[in-house]
Amino acid sequence: MSTSASVSNPQPATTITSVPPAKTSGRMVSLDVFRGLTIAGMILVNNPGNGHAYAPLKHAAWNGWTPTDLIFPFFLFIVGVSLVLSFASRLNRGASRSELLAHSLKRAAIIFAIGVALNAFPYYHVMPIRFVGVLQRIGLAYGAAALITLWTGRRGRIIAAVALIGGYWALMRFVPVPGFGIPGRDIPLLDPDRNWAALFDQWIVPGRLYLGTSDPEGFLSTFPAIGTVLLGVLTGEWLRSKATPTRKAIGMFAWGAAGLLAGKLFDVWMPINKNLWTSSFVLFTAGFALIVLAACYWLIDVRGWRGKWTEPFLVFGTNAIVAYTLASLTAKIIYRTKILGGTTSIQRYIFDHVFAPLGNPSFTSLLFSLAFVAVCAIPVWVLYRKGIFIKI
Repeated sequence: MSTSASVSNPQPATTITSVPPAKTSGRMVSLDVFRGLTIAGMILVNNPGNGHAYAPLKHAAWNGWTPTDLIFPFFLFIVGVSLVLSFASRLNRGASRSELLAHSLKRAAIIFAIGVALNAFPYYHVMPIRFVGVLQRIGLAYGAAALITLWTGRRGRIIAAVALIGGYWALMRFVPVPGFGIPGRDIPLLDPDRNWAALFDQWIVPGRLYLGTSDPEGFLSTFPAIGTVLLGVLTGEWLRSKATPTRKAIGMFAWGAAGLLAGKLFDVWMPINKNLWTSSFVLFTAGFALIVLAACYWLIDVRGWRGKWTEPFLVFGTNAIVAYTLASLTAKIIYRTKILGGTTSIQRYIFDHVFAPLGNPSFTSLLFSLAFVAVCAIPVWVLYRKGIFIKI
């Protein structure tokens, strides 16, 4: 999801900037660190060595959550925060709202297209292609949030977030599903195959669906994901306010705790569910993201505790799109390319001969994931050291 870099600084088309790494100190370093932590985490959990990864490194089977389920909403939340800071900087330099909107929509389309291309790689001729996915959701949510942010005030953004989150809950909870009935009465609430999100996927989403009858990045569940971005937008506005740094940090901690509590309470009526991006999931993960960002902001930007420990995350966070794209391409190549007469993949050969002898299956799976992250860090570390930051 290295699209964080792609949405954090609205610029025309794809650009490559070259500045000394020290220049990044003028940015909100805590946000870059948080973004880098999220991207590294995403690469880690997406590339296990085998099917025996530790439970926290797997998604929840359906309802509930694990640390892995926090990664994607964290990223979308960061997109919202970055969007506000970037727009404010561009507006101060004389850009018009119309120009920012045009750039944002173009960028959203490019992100979406990259996602489709990665899904299809390397079998572009094979149908059906999966047209939705992580980058596609980021592109859609970013574009929609940019439109709302540029053409409404704070009240409008709050209303939009409440409408998206609350409206999705009302639809999923109370509106009869055609052919099945009312959720919670005629059919189980959030039944995997009999819910509005799955129905919309089957009606609207072209190509292949990830789960067959539905997709965790499908069309309808993208609407509450836009709500996640808008909660990040509101956080970005708070960070741009005239409040003191200490008050900003305390405010984020307080609102983060409120979000966690609201999400857990809402879980009673609408279970926390990442696949459906339920309204309780939005509130819970946004609260969690606020607390993590508050901690990063307090330690890194307020107290100035930065140095060698922040650099690995800055490496990923400042060239996120490159890191995610390279990781996705590398994974597809090593998992799908066969050796030894076409029976064993490159990944399986490496794992069996290098990692498997080192311990139990869960431990060696983690070792492989960490090694994969380290390999992906090499090219973005080179770019970082040379002060090259590739943005869309």
